[in-house]
Amino acid sequence: MTQHVNDIMTAAPVTVGPQTSITDVARIMRDQDLGAVLVTDGDDLRGLVTDRDLVVRLLADGGDPERTTVAGALSGDLVTVGPEDDLDNAIRLMREHAVRRVPVVDHGRPVGMVSLGDLAMERDPESALGDISVARPNT
Repeated sequence: MTQHVNDIMTAAPVTVGPQTSITDVARIMRDQDLGAVLVTDGDDLRGLVTDRDLVVRLLADGGDPERTTVAGALSGDLVTVGPEDDLDNAIRLMREHAVRRVPVVDHGRPVGMVSLGDLAMERDPESALGDISVARPNT
């Protein structure tokens, strides 16, 4: 049976506007136990920002997290999939582009996210990555 992206995606992704401060984004990530949020302008997907992006693109360069907006740290050249796309296609795209998360868009509007952890839980829940994906954070 063919699986589709919407079978395993995390629906209703957390989004922020491009003018949201890095500090606010970091707090959202902490409070909601997220490694990434989508950046939208209205209904339009502008990019994705990860916790690593915040560190590598902003803090490591001495940026002020209170004054710098998420627009300066996001990954804007995104690989996306649709909710009805074949799951094997999503895996191929993630491998081809070496990404750990892929936004799911429907008619240009973000409706979910598929992560490497989601795939591990679906395809090999007994794997080390599957175990890590369901474990409570150690923070």
